Amino acid sequence: MRRLPPLNALRVFDAAARHGSFNRASEELCVTPSAVSHQLKSLEEFLGVELFKREKRSISLTPAGERYLPSVQMALDEVEFATRKLITSPNSNVVNVSVAPAFLTRWLVPRIARFQERHPDVELRLESSIDYIDFENSDTDLAVYYGKGHWSGIETHLMRNIDLTPVVSPKLLEEKGGLKRESDLAKFTLINVTGRNHEWSKVLQKLGVGISSIAHTISFSSTSLAVSAAAEGIGVALADRSLLQRELDSGRLVAPFDVSLDSHNAFYLVYKENRSLTAAMEAFRDWILEEMAEDKRALAG
Repeated sequence: MRRLPPLNALRVFDAAARHGSFNRASEELCVTPSAVSHQLKSLEEFLGVELFKREKRSISLTPAGERYLPSVQMALDEVEFATRKLITSPNSNVVNVSVAPAFLTRWLVPRIARFQERHPDVELRLESSIDYIDFENSDTDLAVYYGKGHWSGIETHLMRNIDLTPVVSPKLLEEKGGLKRESDLAKFTLINVTGRNHEWSKVLQKLGVGISSIAHTISFSSTSLAVSAAAEGIGVALADRSLLQRELDSGRLVAPFDVSLDSHNAFYLVYKENRSLTAAMEAFRDWILEEMAEDKRALAG
């Protein structure tokens, strides 16, 4: 049998230690100051040590209290996280996935039906986000990150390196008289992703085109928006072919030049390091990695 103090007493100890005041702890916990004092007294009696130095107008932790506090807070955090996780996803067949926006809309969503056919008992809850996840304090199970793969405390699975190529709508090509030579790019608006203007500079250098010859540029906050703008005939965007397969197959976009730029970034499937995955999480992980491997083979062929 475990010899544990009452949970309420530990909550009171945590609140009083954080606030340095019985009164403020009572306000947080919606109890009276005397109830706080009584709970702490009973906890100290249970432990056989004093946790607080009580002075006229203030309280402070004793050395024993300072040693005890980090373990208590860690335990309370763990209980809170487990409780929130259970309430949010009581069904172990539910998988919460946070996905980079461009990857979600252009690669994952068109393939979701295939996952559902294979795993009809798994419920996916997908969220579009560019933010990195605090897996310690989040309900998110898995995520798809865009970056270089250097994240601490994270298990990573490389899915695809991103190679950028120019894409444009056939209608705009016709209006501008085509892209017969690389220098014809000067007639087009180049579409940038905010903060990544250097990508076009490097592509133009590969094509032998001076950046000073480009008259018009426009920036969007994400690759997904930049590609949508290209499909609407606004200009020429840079994107990875794996994210554009539908547009390229349908002819809504074309890649006029046989040139690509290694972005030195990639898409990764990630989750908390050393986490025990549920069967549903493993099913999604294995499926998405398999789908991406098939895509790579198809593009290579």
